[in-house]
Amino acid sequence: MFGITPLGWLHTLGSLPAIPLAIYMLARHGRIVPQSNAGKLYFIFMLIGGLTVFLVAKQPVSNGIATVTLILLFAGYGVGRIAGLGRAARYFETILLTVTVFLLLVPSVSETLRRVPDGNPIAADPGSPILLGALGTLFVMLILGLVGQIIYLRKTTTQADPVSG
Repeated sequence: MFGITPLGWLHTLGSLPAIPLAIYMLARHGRIVPQSNAGKLYFIFMLIGGLTVFLVAKQPVSNGIATVTLILLFAGYGVGRIAGLGRAARYFETILLTVTVFLLLVPSVSETLRRVPDGNPIAADPGSPILLGALGTLFVMLILGLVGQIIYLRKTTTQADPVSG
């Protein structure tokens, strides 16, 4: 179905839960919160998705996106442990992890539009105006989201982080 191999399904189903987890955290906390239960699950599913790309990718750009995503994921989850960054750590964490959401959504949207409906996809090729419009919309959402997150972080005066799930 949809021309997806068993390894492709492992990749898809392994990374898919990261999307609703990201949406949940962005809606509830305005950012990905690594210390929360949802944040821990997000990390696991992003790791599954990022690592399995190397098993299923047919285009070199996919491996590049996966590599960058994994680097940003580890950096985003680790930056809070760097002594001396203080409040700046939360800015770096927020930016890095928000970009991982974007890098998850780009191939997700692209692959969905290029495969669904089965046999007659919405976007027949990578240059399709619908696909380019969807990816452009994601990019605008990334920029607006980052600006909103930074403004929100600047307005918060407490260092406390929500850690509930």
